[in-house]
Amino acid sequence: LSNHLSLFRVGYKWITRFLALGCYAFFLMPGFFQVGYCYFFSKQIRRGIVYGDQPRNRLDLYLPKNSDGPKPVVAFITGGAWIIGYKAWGSLLGQQLSERDIIVACIDYRNFPQGTIGDMVKDASQGISFVCNNIAEYGGDPNRIYLMGQSAGAHIAACALLEQAIKEANGEKTSWSVSQMKSYFGLSGGYNFYNLIDHFHSRGLYRSIFLSIMEGEEALRRYSPEVMVQDPNVRNAVSILPPIVLFHGTADYSIPSDSSKSFAETLLSLGVEAKSILYEGKTHTDLFLQDPMRGGRDDMYEDLVGMIHAGDSEALAKDAKAHPRKRLVPEFMLKLARTVSPF
Repeated sequence: LSNHLSLFRVGYKWITRFLALGCYAFFLMPGFFQVGYCYFFSKQIRRGIVYGDQPRNRLDLYLPKNSDGPKPVVAFITGGAWIIGYKAWGSLLGQQLSERDIIVACIDYRNFPQGTIGDMVKDASQGISFVCNNIAEYGGDPNRIYLMGQSAGAHIAACALLEQAIKEANGEKTSWSVSQMKSYFGLSGGYNFYNLIDHFHSRGLYRSIFLSIMEGEEALRRYSPEVMVQDPNVRNAVSILPPIVLFHGTADYSIPSDSSKSFAETLLSLGVEAKSILYEGKTHTDLFLQDPMRGGRDDMYEDLVGMIHAGDSEALAKDAKAHPRKRLVPEFMLKLARTVSPF
């Protein structure tokens, strides 16, 4: 009986989550329609550029309207709980950053069960390599590339960056270099899975599934960047990491903001230039969906653009005069979406 009850509880939890997700998507639908229309019909977006030989080895490029001078570039890895990641999830960010003269490359990767974490990191690294070696052809500045990821994508990007640093420190030949990254931006990411596995389990990403994604318990260390950087054997690799900025909302219950705070503190203690920026009362999806769909100015977006344009007085002057972003979803629908959000 207890087995039946626990199965019922699992089933019930998933059904309520699924219904909540349906309602959440419904309330944000006006925004999704506008972003989707632009994604399929905008001349500024190059969809499905092939960067490798796996089926998911594709990326989308978001190009600014004006093409004067080389532009800063964000190589972006989208989230999706390692299971439903897709390059189009970064479309809203790509469209909004390209309005500020920043090129965005949204890199796709294999999801579980098509691949496990090692495949995801490999794909991401290959996508980053493509950006480093080809972005000049699209008007990008190969000397101003920023690596960014959101949620599971922040974790995958951090793993790819650290793995690359370890290879370089060991003198291995690589197709891109950590030194090409001006900064790493992690948005709402998790970096130490020893601390998060129970939390994910309680949220419905069950331990057995999560360990299958992460290639087993013994691989948790390798794929927990916060644990890996503390290994004395990778000290040389850690010393070549770029500046690291971790953004997180304090009301994030998918991945608690402590995970960014703790990773930044660990990096700082090892001599890496790192900081966490916490946004009071913001949830996992506020920073990535609701706030950008609200239009106007929001702190995370302005902080991000300010860091990318730092040192470029012309771009900063343009930012100061930029039109506020347009609202995509009425306020009451955003509020309803937030109350039903399963994330």
